[in-house]
Amino acid sequence: MSSFKGSYAYSVDRKGRMNIPARLRKYVSPEANDTFVITRGYEQCLFAYPLDEWVKLEESIRQLSPTNPQHRYFTRTLLENAVESQLDRQSRITIPKELQRLAAIEKEALIIGVLERIEIWNPTTYREYQKKQPESYENIAQTVLQK
Repeated sequence: MSSFKGSYAYSVDRKGRMNIPARLRKYVSPEANDTFVITRGYEQCLFAYPLDEWVKLEESIRQLSPTNPQHRYFTRTLLENAVESQLDRQSRITIPKELQRLAAIEKEALIIGVLERIEIWNPTTYREYQKKQPESYENIAQTVLQK
C-alpha cells in the first residue's frame, strides 16, 4: 500500500522527463515494477499512480455502470489520456505532451504525494488553486475530520 506525502519542486526537461523524488520512490511497492500510470487529474493537475494502485482504481471503475452517462463520461475522460511510464535509470518518468498541455506543465512541476497517488501541478496553478479555496484549511479540517 502506497503512502505518498510531501511536496517537491522539480524541473521537466524538453522531452517531458521528470524525476520522482527518492522520498516518494521508497513507497512504490515491488508489485508496481517501477511503472506509473499518468492521467488527467482534477483541478488541472495530473495523477501518477504506481501500477499496483492503478490496478485497484481500475477495479473500482469496472464496477461503474456502462448505461449511466456520468459513469461513461468519467471513465472515458480518465482513460483517454492514461499512459504507462516506467522509471528510467535516472528515476524519471516521461509525461506525454498532451498531458503536459492539459496541466499547463512547462519547465517546472510541483509534485505532491497524496497517499495512493502523486499529483503533478504547474506551481502557479497550484498556488492559484490554494488561494481560491472558499474556506480555511482549519474549517475544512473540522468538517472533514468530524467524528
